[in-house]
Amino acid sequence: MREFGRLHYKKVAYVSFYGNSPTAKVFEEESDVKKFLAALNIASGVTITPHDTLIVLDEIQNAPKAFESLKLFCEEAPEYHLMVAGSLLGVAVHEGVSFPVGKVDTLQLHPMTFREYLHAVGEERLSETLGGDCALADAFAERCVRHLKNYLFVGGMPEAVDVFRKNNDYRGARTVQKNIVRQYRGDFGKHVGPRELPKINMVWDAIPTQLAKENKKFFFGRIKPGGRSAEFENAVQWLSDAGLVHKVHRVNEPRIPLAAYRDFSAYKLFALDVGLLGAMANLDPKALLEGDRLFVEFKGALAEQYVLQQIVGETELEPFYFGTDKATFEQDFLLQIGMDAVPVEVKSSTNVRSQSLKSFCDKYRPGRAVRFSLRPYADQGWMVNIPLYSVCTLEGGSTSPRGLATGP
Repeated sequence: MREFGRLHYKKVAYVSFYGNSPTAKVFEEESDVKKFLAALNIASGVTITPHDTLIVLDEIQNAPKAFESLKLFCEEAPEYHLMVAGSLLGVAVHEGVSFPVGKVDTLQLHPMTFREYLHAVGEERLSETLGGDCALADAFAERCVRHLKNYLFVGGMPEAVDVFRKNNDYRGARTVQKNIVRQYRGDFGKHVGPRELPKINMVWDAIPTQLAKENKKFFFGRIKPGGRSAEFENAVQWLSDAGLVHKVHRVNEPRIPLAAYRDFSAYKLFALDVGLLGAMANLDPKALLEGDRLFVEFKGALAEQYVLQQIVGETELEPFYFGTDKATFEQDFLLQIGMDAVPVEVKSSTNVRSQSLKSFCDKYRPGRAVRFSLRPYADQGWMVNIPLYSVCTLEGGSTSPRGLATGP
């Protein structure tokens, strides 16, 4: 935000509400934009003037009334430009504080995608190639896979990427990841009461174990004997609202719109970041050196987490997965692309027997089908194989430049 202000404004007035109770108190007690501006002038040490000053309010979750004041700025003083940021905003807006609906533009930040990671490690041209012609990307497959293995370990948390890119320091990146996981856990107690805290911790700690199963549906009985959905439902929803987990619902019927057929009682829980998932599971860096072992750890959980993360970070698509309680086959993901319900299978190696995907296509005859694997791009008629490093070709809800395969 500071860099954006430096590039596009004459001045930047930066105020953090972390440990800044005097400024937060002004927003709690006043409802006058002029008084807000006076307080921000003092706190930032910058004389704020209309149009040419970017006001940056950081850690705004610690001052919910300041968040609410954005409505006043929009309605009464639109000549002042504000940018705010905060963690856990989905759960941090206190009771009695209204969200300024329609008055602010929101941007959800995700961990760095694989392409953003490539930019960070100096592979800008390779990153741009991945978003284009798959055949050209396949010409550099070995290089792509090498970077992909590193990304599966390092993940997309900016500090971990920054530590790694300087000296290829895997253990340094892991230390950063462990610290982030520890800090997240430490933050839980600041936002929930003593009754919910143990349940949130149990759900959080169970994510690697649940994803290691062949059937990755989240089972509460595996958290503790006799555990049921009703007992942990609030904990799961809190983690989802906080943006710390991705909740992917099951769809029992592959029909459009998919959201109308979601099963609210069945879902997978993915971590925020593939690197953090590895840290939570204590994945040893030595896995990087042993062929394709990294891709098949946790029964391919890292590869599935990676694909989910790229879909969330690169596209506007809402991921689901397909299955029923009695089904003999499932689809790792089901995506609504245009008017098609597109089944997506994730294979974590070059061994790509797609029995589940083939069974799905034979039964439901979708217009398109996708398999992600370590094999190069190939249109096989009934489905298209896309390399794992080219998940970004689904960007913006589009398909690869050549188009996804049409069904039989």
